This record gives sequence, structure tokens and C-alpha cells, in this order.
Amino acid sequence: MKITVMKTEHDFDIAAAWRIIGQMLEKPSAVIGLSTGQTTKNMHRIVSDIYKEYPFDTSKVTIFNVDELTNLDRSYPGSCYTMIYEQIIRNLGISDENFLMPPTFSDDFDVECTKFENALQERGGADLQMLGIGWNGHIGINQPGTPFERHTWVSPMDPIFEEKVRRETKVPDDYPLGGLTRGIVDIMQTRKIVLIAKGESKAEIIEKAVRGPVTTDIPASVIQLHPNCEVLLDVAAASRLI
Repeated sequence: MKITVMKTEHDFDIAAAWRIIGQMLEKPSAVIGLSTGQTTKNMHRIVSDIYKEYPFDTSKVTIFNVDELTNLDRSYPGSCYTMIYEQIIRNLGISDENFLMPPTFSDDFDVECTKFENALQERGGADLQMLGIGWNGHIGINQPGTPFERHTWVSPMDPIFEEKVRRETKVPDDYPLGGLTRGIVDIMQTRKIVLIAKGESKAEIIEKAVRGPVTTDIPASVIQLHPNCEVLLDVAAASRLI
């Protein structure tokens, strides 16, 4: 496992953006998994800026997100579909056909999970996963306690995040929300993983994930077992490793 520490948050954003651009340039038919949230917003903007300044062929690039909210319309600004579309897809001219996302509504999410994974496998599987880490060590929406052998599924959301979503959407407490997420075993089959984190608030969980035992209590700790993983951090997030 390689650990890369950038001096500033801006340097981190640039480095992360180039991990994405680099994969596209190295393999024009790359299948790339992204993550949403505060950690990735600026890096996605930089990817778009680089492409605008130095355009290249993206016609065969496939993009997907590691997870998606369920039972909320895609028009919700916090949906992963909308965020990735606005931040990356439309700016890089990637076709709808090459933007793979599961539906947000379904009568059978088990079937949709299988369809999503099959679609990725039909394109050769994921080459790169830019993987965020939650405050409690979750990856995708695989919360603490999720078995490492879990395949793509609909997981309960982080309670803090769920509260925020319900507040923003005015969804009542008894309305079911969840997150369709690639399972841990599916994430681990990605050819290269870049675990990304910035800010002091991530320092403790990064230390546990990178230096602690490999345990389902900290789902991100499983990356210690991946043969081609980079942990990309800014100084603040790395403060307990230095």
C-alpha cells in the first residue's frame, strides 16, 4: 500500500484529479469509479478544467459512482447521479451510454444490483476506484459491521448523513431510504484503488484504516489487503501517520 501526502488541500485536489485524468489517458476505454461528497467536489472541477484546456478522446471511457441513494428522485441535488453528471459527465462529453448508474427507484433492488455489476463486468470490470472514506470508516455505503464478502446491495445510510438528507428533502422518518452500494468484495476486485481523504476530521479514521487491524468494524481497513492501492491524503488527514 502506497501512502502519498500532499502539502496543501489544493495540491491534494490536483493530485487526485490527475489520478483520474491519468487513467483515462493510459487506457482510453477505462472503466472508472468515482465518489461524491466534499472530498471530491474540487478534484472533479479540476478534472473538468484540465479537459477544457487540453481536450482528449473520452468516447470510450466509462464512468460510474460507487453508490447511489435509493427512493429519491435523481433530480434531488444530492443524488449521486446528478452530482457526477454535473461535475464530470457533461463537462467531459461522456455519453449517457457510458455513464453507468443504478436506478433510484425499483420494485426489486436485488435485481438492479446484479444488473449494475453485470454491466461493469461486460466492460471488463473497474480499472480505477476513487474511494472516499466516511467518518466511521465506511466505504461506499458499506457501514461498520458489513461483511467483507458482501456483494453489491442496498445498505442503511450513515445516520448523520441520513438525517441531513431527510431534512433537505423533507422525507418523513417512516419513509425508507437507503444506499445502493458496490459491495466490499466488488470494490476490492477493482484493479487499482485510490483511497482519498483530506482535512483534520479524517485523521483519526485514516490512522485506524491504514495502521489498525483489518476489521469489519472499520470497513476501509480492508484496503490493506488490496494489491494495488494508494492512500492519497493532505497533511491534515495524514497528521496521525506522520
